[in-house]
Amino acid sequence: MKADTHKCKLLPLIQPLDFIPFFPGTPAMKDVASYRTNDTVSLVDEPQVRDIVAEAVLGLWDVVNSLTRLRPSQRDHYRVSLFGSARIQPGSFGYEETKRCAAALAKLGCDIITGGGPGLMQAANEGAASVPGRAKSIGIRVDLPFEQEVNSFVGQAFEHRTFFTRLHQFVLVSDAFVVAPGGIGTVLETLMIWQLLQVSHLGDTPLILVGDMWPGLVDWARKSMLASDPPLASPEDFDIPQCVSNVDEAITLIREHNSKWRKEHAAKSNVKPRARKGKRRSG
Repeated sequence: MKADTHKCKLLPLIQPLDFIPFFPGTPAMKDVASYRTNDTVSLVDEPQVRDIVAEAVLGLWDVVNSLTRLRPSQRDHYRVSLFGSARIQPGSFGYEETKRCAAALAKLGCDIITGGGPGLMQAANEGAASVPGRAKSIGIRVDLPFEQEVNSFVGQAFEHRTFFTRLHQFVLVSDAFVVAPGGIGTVLETLMIWQLLQVSHLGDTPLILVGDMWPGLVDWARKSMLASDPPLASPEDFDIPQCVSNVDEAITLIREHNSKWRKEHAAKSNVKPRARKGKRRSG
């Protein structure tokens, strides 16, 4: 099956802050205002060119952030992102359990989103694809020299040049996150979602960690951060990730949250838009 691939051409333009060319000797950003005129700037005037590029990039970033605030008024499918190792092979216990989890969620009508690569990402996409017509199997991939194509079970693919923009898309499109065992990339994704939930940039979004490796990570963070004086986090921050021992517990948590989500969206769809108040034009 060939995936419907979408090139994310705009988002890769918005790079991390180190893209913006602030170098020693470059005028401060407050001086950029002096360039906001119709006066032309020569390319040989390197300090001004750098500031103009920085201003333009930050302005484009603001535009993208504003656009990402828009949400559809109605959405039929609840979306679950599954993170996990790219190294787990088909036929292994972890692979088959991840596939079973994704299939069970797809039967509930949940779209399944992964990084689109091999290993447990492929397992999740395979599980979603095994329930045709009920849910989408989506892959959000990043360009890597050793992963050239999305796995064959992805039905809809999005491609990014950077991990930064790829993670941003995961955040924008997901209603819940299920994390299987994984390596450094999986830990990065998990900690980012955890931090966004901590500061309320994400709300009412389950972060479910499946397997034996995750309680140790959470316990280490709790003991290390709360032992400091002053504490480096709040005690309630460590209640954000929900650690479960197996796939069945994860499916139960998602089923409960999905039911709540559907009721809320059904209620919203029954509310008629309020008429805009304004003065009538005469004539």
